[in-house]
Amino acid sequence: MEGFCNERLDYGRMGYGCKHYRRRCKIRAHCCNEVYDCRHCHNEAANMLRNIFDRHELDRYEVKQVICTVCDTEQPVARVCTNCGVNMGEYFCDICKFYDDDTDKGHFHCDDCGICRVGGRDNFFHCKKCASCYSVVLRNNHLCVENSMRHHCPICYEYLFDSLKDTTVMKCGHTMHCDCYDEMLKRDKFCCPICSKSIMDMSKIWMRMDQEIEATLMPDEYRDKKVWILCNDCNDTTEVYFHIIGQKCSHCLSYNTRTIGPPVLPQ
Repeated sequence: MEGFCNERLDYGRMGYGCKHYRRRCKIRAHCCNEVYDCRHCHNEAANMLRNIFDRHELDRYEVKQVICTVCDTEQPVARVCTNCGVNMGEYFCDICKFYDDDTDKGHFHCDDCGICRVGGRDNFFHCKKCASCYSVVLRNNHLCVENSMRHHCPICYEYLFDSLKDTTVMKCGHTMHCDCYDEMLKRDKFCCPICSKSIMDMSKIWMRMDQEIEATLMPDEYRDKKVWILCNDCNDTTEVYFHIIGQKCSHCLSYNTRTIGPPVLPQ
């Protein structure tokens, strides 16, 4: 037993795997019968094909065969190689056909999501309405949006549900990659790209705009002009005085508004 453990550790130090996962096996893609280090390696290669009609992604559940990278034996999906006996992945999921030696990631399979997650099962819960696993800090502390993770990031357009990148949930309940969120803030964009609601507490910025408006007089021809606005934050529609700097919602005091036509009154 001691000899086998030492051998297994040596295999780990030899650096088997790819940039996505450390493992001692490759997979045969059922869709194109090609061999790849992992599902993501397949998808990256397949989506670079010159003919766009040949591009495709691998269904993880349909992987049937793996190749041991220690002895090159092809075999049905299993944790242990049938030929040399090596453990092909310290973490193994028979449902997702997934292997990974980096157990510090805290892998766990979520039955509701239908895929493996990282971060430790105790640190996440599955939100039924949002249809995804969220950090426990968001339990009863987020706005639910149906299937909020089952769409593409509004910035980079990568599918969020099984993305390898960290994802954040905004105040409005919509989601995007953390890196995309940070980049959006660097560019002074503070509204959700999907619903246009403010993504953070903007009260201090609204106060500064109040001061700017008070210090900026409008020309006489615009001083008494009124416009109808729709507030992106509270969805209220009001008539307010026009100002070049911005129009303030009378209901929630937000400047995250847009000019609209006057409401149509019933005849």
